[in-house]
Formats: sequence, C-alpha cells, structure tokens
Amino acid sequence: MLLVYVALGGAVGAVARYALAGWIYERAGADFPWGTLAVNLLGSFALGVLLPLLAVQPAQAEWRALVSVGFLGAFTTFSTFSYEAAMLIQDRKWKRAGAYVLASLGLGLASIVAGFAISAQLLR
Repeated sequence: MLLVYVALGGAVGAVARYALAGWIYERAGADFPWGTLAVNLLGSFALGVLLPLLAVQPAQAEWRALVSVGFLGAFTTFSTFSYEAAMLIQDRKWKRAGAYVLASLGLGLASIVAGFAISAQLLR
C-alpha cells in the first residue's frame, strides 16, 4: 500500500515541479536555471520542515511516504540539476555553471537547515 502513496505523491510532485519551474522560466528567462534552482531549494526547505514533524507522529508511514518520498522526491530533481550544470559547462559558461552549482548545494543545505530550525520551533 505504501507504493500507492508514493506513486500518488510522485504524480502530484512532478506536475507541481513542471508548473512552478515553467512559471519561473517564463518570468526569469532561460539564461540561468532559475526554475530548477527554485524547486530544489523549496523542496529542501519543505523536507527540512516536514520530516522532523512527521517523525514525531506514530503510525504515519503512509503520510511520510506520500509527502517525502512521493511528492518531494518528484518535486525536486538532482538529474535536471546535473544536466543543466553540464550544459552550462559544455557551453563554456564557467561563471554561471559555478554559481549554479554553488548556489544549489550551498543554498540547498541552508534551506534544509532552515527547515529543521522551523520544525524545531513548531515541536516546542
């Protein structure tokens, strides 16, 4: 039954990623992978907030599978990040590639830590 929850969350997460990233690219342009960066940072932040909150709820394996593995697993995308970074490198856009990799990793870690801090406050 957990696989059904993962699949449902994944379907919604993939559509949400496509919609949000597309919306961002329409406004910011495609010179920099702003859409992927935004969904990955938002997903990292959400995971940081939700996992500690879900961990204190007994018998919530279905909800955790739906949200963390399903929705957020499909919403965030390491493969797209890797592809976009490789394309920037291939196009010899060294500064943009470096900025993208550093922003994705550094801000991704900062986002999940910020999420942990918020969930810690909510659990008090």
